[in-house]
Amino acid sequence: MTSHPYFYQFLEPVSKELASVARELENSIFSSPRTMLTHARIFVENILQKVIKAEKLPDDDRTSLIDRINLLNDHGVLLPETRDKLHHVRQIGNQAAHDSRMFRYSEALLSWEAVYGVVKWYVEVYGPVTVNVPDYQDPAPRSEQSYDISELEIRLKSLEQLLIASVHPNSEEPAAAEAAVAVESPVSIFVAEQPGYTTIRTITYKEEKLEVPYFLRDAFLLPQRFPKSETFLIRLGAEQQARIMSELPSDFENLHKHVKRFNEKNDATFFEEMKIYIEEEKVRRELTLQRPGELFLFYKEKHIVVTEELAKIPLTVGEFNGIPSLLRQLNEDKVETVGQLPKELVILAKYDNVGVGTVEKLFEQMKEKQ
Repeated sequence: MTSHPYFYQFLEPVSKELASVARELENSIFSSPRTMLTHARIFVENILQKVIKAEKLPDDDRTSLIDRINLLNDHGVLLPETRDKLHHVRQIGNQAAHDSRMFRYSEALLSWEAVYGVVKWYVEVYGPVTVNVPDYQDPAPRSEQSYDISELEIRLKSLEQLLIASVHPNSEEPAAAEAAVAVESPVSIFVAEQPGYTTIRTITYKEEKLEVPYFLRDAFLLPQRFPKSETFLIRLGAEQQARIMSELPSDFENLHKHVKRFNEKNDATFFEEMKIYIEEEKVRRELTLQRPGELFLFYKEKHIVVTEELAKIPLTVGEFNGIPSLLRQLNEDKVETVGQLPKELVILAKYDNVGVGTVEKLFEQMKEKQ
């Protein structure tokens, strides 16, 4: 996955946590002004906590942002223009957190510029002398896919918890303890991932862990995608335990107890097949992102591109040999050309006397024709 450049990369030598939060704020300006405004307030508050710590002033986790601004202002730490920018970010951030009105891009851009003024002051006064702060520039809307708001919130909250931990690394306060847990989170929040790849949940089995990316949050779990666990999933699905990803428990141990005639071996096998499924889905998603607008047919980890010519090929015994029963049943269902086949070819194993071997024969013959 490609990492995109972002304006606040210059912050990385000062604080990787601050740089990462700033990157997500930049991502949110044009996708969700409200999200940007709300979290910009938290961003500058963490900068102030770092300043208070550097100045050896008293601070408390329960202290509000306005109290921190006033504390630093009373001690002559803030420049007047920096104080005004902090108040602007605070006030519009409070509105975004509580007001249901629609917030405009222009408001997010004004807050973004105020954040820049705070960052510039912080780096020039408290950062390494080797770090040069570039001139301010407005962010440009990106044409590629953007983060879903829920995914963006997950990334921002995880990064903000890391910021808390970086300010109070040895604190026993509840907030710092919560942040310490977040540091061990599987979410790859320091990586400028493509939208959809943020870890939404973790599934475990005994000592093993499996990260589920955001784009699979509510994925339908087609039993045929899990050949060794197909019957197990069908039975679990009947008990509303494994129809979609979000139905699955966070721990696969004892999953078999929801249905009769299955055991621990089935739990272990399903977990191993889930690993394969997630990796296959990542490859498929990457493919569709790289080649938008193209039609693919998938069989397990393999794929073919359905060109206009391939789509027109009739599903007849004259074109495809060794699979007459499958072809006949497809034609009876009015599936008469390659272009009418389902994207997920393992579904075809539902037909009478058709197994995965038959489906694979069809796939390989289509691949040869392509």
